[in-house]
Amino acid sequence: MTGTTKAEVLEHYLAVAEVMLPHLRDRPVTMVRWPDGVERGSFFEKDVSRHAPSWIRTARVGTPGGRSESADFPVIDDEQGLAWAANLAALELHVPQWRLGPRDGRQTPDLVVFDLDPGDGTTIVDCARVALRIAERLADDDLLAYPRTSGGKGMQLYLPVAVSRPEQTSEFAKAIAEELAGDDPKRVTAVMAKARRRGRIFVDWSQNNPHKTTIGSYSLRGRARPTVATPLTWDEVRACRTPADLTFVHTDLPARIAEHGDLMAPVLGAGQRLPRR
Repeated sequence: MTGTTKAEVLEHYLAVAEVMLPHLRDRPVTMVRWPDGVERGSFFEKDVSRHAPSWIRTARVGTPGGRSESADFPVIDDEQGLAWAANLAALELHVPQWRLGPRDGRQTPDLVVFDLDPGDGTTIVDCARVALRIAERLADDDLLAYPRTSGGKGMQLYLPVAVSRPEQTSEFAKAIAEELAGDDPKRVTAVMAKARRRGRIFVDWSQNNPHKTTIGSYSLRGRARPTVATPLTWDEVRACRTPADLTFVHTDLPARIAEHGDLMAPVLGAGQRLPRR
């Protein structure tokens, strides 16, 4: 055990609330809860209809392939909502790449995510090298992405977009991932099979599926060490030489926010148009 208390979890979420909440706003949240501590296991919770207080906003969202056709997801848009989640030992808050619209309808995605997952024998250092290559490839199409740690072993790149079809984001991410894998098959794969990942970075384009979620920016991770999904500068990505260079815990965040503000704020702005492929 790390000795991290529920009070410290609450302290973290209140400390990052100003920069975190804009990234959660109008997105249904899937919580991962550790009610007995990180050493005792966790569970995913989407439907909070039976226990959420009346002041927590919920949205009924379809859940194809789930136990039921839909679930009442929490939508966390204020500090009280973060405090409620912290009290439930919801260390991780996951969100989709789309927002809720009028009457809680699902809007088209406003983000493309490239989820970089290190296979056996690789680390976030290797992820950083692949991230730079993706950024260079996106620049060919005049697109700008923003890097972030996952809080775990990997990292992600987020690209704010404006699309007319939900499928466009997955199609685009898959094409880029397969292109990179074709150019450097010894170091990059676009295939999910575990055996294909050994010694490679898996560029997981499938996280753009509208039914999937990724960890929210500034969310804690359910680890023995309380790491955080932390936005990065591209200079930090370029300078990375060891995993410790891109590993941040909850006590690191106040100083980073004071220095940088919200490095992911640009993804909240106008979406970029994807090229036709």
